[in-house]
Amino acid sequence: MDGLTPAEDWKIGVDIGGTFMDFCALEARSGRIASLKVLTTPEDPGAELRRGLDLLAEREGLSAEAVSRFVHGTTVGINTIIQRKGAKLAMVTNAGFEDVIELARLRMPDMYSLFCQRPDPLVPRDRIFGLPVRMRADGRRSDAPEGAVAEVVAKARAAGAEGIIVALLHAWRDSTQEAEIRKEIEALAPDLFVFTSSEVWPVIREYERTSTAILNGYVYPRVSGYLEALEARLKAQGVPARAMLTKSNGGVMTAAEGRRDCVSMLLSGTASGVIGAAWLARQAGESRILTLDIGGTSADFALIIDGEVQFGSDELVGEFPLHIPSVSVSSIGIGGGSIASVDDHGVLRVGPESAGSNPGPACYGRGGERATVTDAMAVCGWLGHSEMAYGQLDMNVDLARAVVGKLAAQLGRGVEETAQAILDIAISEMFVEVEKLSSRAGVDLRDFALMPFGGGGPMLGAFLAKELGMARVVAPRRPGVVSALGGLVADLKGDFIRTVFADLDSERLPLLADHFRALAAEGTAWLTAQGHEGAADLRLSADMRYGGQSYEIEVALEPDWLSDLPQMARAFHETHRRIYDFDDPEGRIEIVNLRLSAIGAGPKPDLAELARVEAAESRDVQVHIGGWRPVPLHNRAGLAAGTVFDGPAIVAQEDTTFAIPPGARARVDETLNIHLSFEA
Repeated sequence: MDGLTPAEDWKIGVDIGGTFMDFCALEARSGRIASLKVLTTPEDPGAELRRGLDLLAEREGLSAEAVSRFVHGTTVGINTIIQRKGAKLAMVTNAGFEDVIELARLRMPDMYSLFCQRPDPLVPRDRIFGLPVRMRADGRRSDAPEGAVAEVVAKARAAGAEGIIVALLHAWRDSTQEAEIRKEIEALAPDLFVFTSSEVWPVIREYERTSTAILNGYVYPRVSGYLEALEARLKAQGVPARAMLTKSNGGVMTAAEGRRDCVSMLLSGTASGVIGAAWLARQAGESRILTLDIGGTSADFALIIDGEVQFGSDELVGEFPLHIPSVSVSSIGIGGGSIASVDDHGVLRVGPESAGSNPGPACYGRGGERATVTDAMAVCGWLGHSEMAYGQLDMNVDLARAVVGKLAAQLGRGVEETAQAILDIAISEMFVEVEKLSSRAGVDLRDFALMPFGGGGPMLGAFLAKELGMARVVAPRRPGVVSALGGLVADLKGDFIRTVFADLDSERLPLLADHFRALAAEGTAWLTAQGHEGAADLRLSADMRYGGQSYEIEVALEPDWLSDLPQMARAFHETHRRIYDFDDPEGRIEIVNLRLSAIGAGPKPDLAELARVEAAESRDVQVHIGGWRPVPLHNRAGLAAGTVFDGPAIVAQEDTTFAIPPGARARVDETLNIHLSFEA
């Protein structure tokens, strides 16, 4: 950055969750990393950012003027959908196709439930309007008669619409008709925002393309307003770096682009956690990882296989599938703030309701009056022996015992017994979700190590690993801020797609080469617009299938294979065999989409710089494990490389607490990760 010496160059990753805003800051010259947690302030959005930057300045000497990179992960988009607080939308489509959204794919969310219902659409049927327009297979068009668009706009206004989505048949092949209708709507109603399906995600299937555009428009006002306020807050703080956002695909983009490309950051926070975990796993020499990210309201799981993050294109955002490339994450409503209760049948339940940051768990002393998972950990003695959240929280175990005691009285059990039951239920709920994930992926978790992170991951992670039969756990040096670290180290990444929909034969090779050149130019231009000045990494893939199949698989390709038909076919057959355990070498192959990811490398700290510790003595504390017993409490800052100790034990640090169960042996590696191994 102009005018700054390397000693003055700071890069910051920030992630905001339900309870805390996490900061991870890298000082460029020394490689020093500083981290911080600040309680969120729903009543005063933005105050946590100001406080975090002020504390980093006070404690670490960070100067706002020296920040050259600022990357932010946020849940504002997904929360808008979950809470259904998005824009009131209208939609324009072809006459006769107004039911695309309600028909969807004619699948129920849970085929095994007799009471399962599909969610109400984000655009109800009475705000979907048909225009007598059509793009025909031979390229001929029939356009709307004069005044038809004006009539639709009047109806949308009368229905109270704040924005309009234009989604026409075959717009993936030719977007001009959508663009013309959009231009006319904007001229007639400049106060309404308009998105077309082809600008959001131009894929062949009508439902997927339309629903993606609707998600983008639904969150647009809140996301755009949030990002505008974020940029203003950074400017007011004197931060010269332009704001960047973590994306659902594990990369980053500018906040300015995120104002319109809202759908790309719906899974912003969850994706950056997995990216951070993958980078840490590679530093620790681990190639097969199950990540466990527990915050205040949820637990998120993801698989890292052969060192690579796994991606999907049908991840759920609330109740709705997201059809753009996204880090594959499974979530369940169990977190540190999840509330325990006794139902009408006298059964103890945990979650999905959460105490959030305000009031939070009772033990935080901020007015919480209902027992949470964190309170149960405190009652059992795993928490309450050291400062929490960088000194911002004082743990009050008596308050935790009081709220858990209320449940114990309802159940006719002891307080410690009830607290342990809360923890057992939380772990069993996570167990079920992880088993589903491993079954879908076709992996044996005994070959994986668990990496717990987030404020609550290290509290429960080792217990979950034991239940899953996993032999190893790897806890990074700063598990509480891994999502913020993920944003810090993330690469710029843009995804681009062209629908081809043709047989894979020699006649199509020139067409594929033309599409690749267009995608490459688009991807390179995107990186340049993001401010990237280094080399561009362009990764090509294709959605392919056998003739007669309804759905395709993504196959990684090399650009020079586009002139090598046998090599492309071989890559598809091998990928199909790996996924489905069979292939048909003589079968006809169809190529549906060409995809390109344009990647610009982000900063990568040297963890060797962090492996300096100050020796600290451990002491015994009382923990309830079938009964009260003394357990050693270690200070994470005093655990040097090569340290070995056995569980049960507690490792306390500023951003979280690592609970180590009996039967585990802990070893600290060269970069201060803690590796647990369990007795066979």
